[in-house]
Amino acid sequence: MILLDSSVLIELFRAHDKTKTLFYKLAATENNFAISIITHYEVFLGSNDDQDSFWNDFINSIEILDFNLQTSNQAINIYKQLKKNNKLIDLADILIAATSISYKTPLATLNLKHFQRINDLEVVT
Repeated sequence: MILLDSSVLIELFRAHDKTKTLFYKLAATENNFAISIITHYEVFLGSNDDQDSFWNDFINSIEILDFNLQTSNQAINIYKQLKKNNKLIDLADILIAATSISYKTPLATLNLKHFQRINDLEVVT
């Protein structure tokens, strides 16, 4: 399974040629994808009524990983480590990374600048 970051979904939605997207490239070798409940929130927060059907169809075809106590504890550890190193990133990115780590699944993202700061996170590009 690969956890998809919001950036991967947004690229897929916006691309005229879907074959050039990271999702399409990953789908050539992987067929098991998931998103964090945080990514679900981010996607629908930024969508409008015309886009909702696209997102509903896509999200209904993949697994949504919940944010639970284990994930929360992981997020706390990530936050404290990043703060200690003066390298904080957006809270949503911390929560998504925590989901990836706690569920032991690699994270596909186009936002390497933020996610590469997090120890123990396996990033797919």
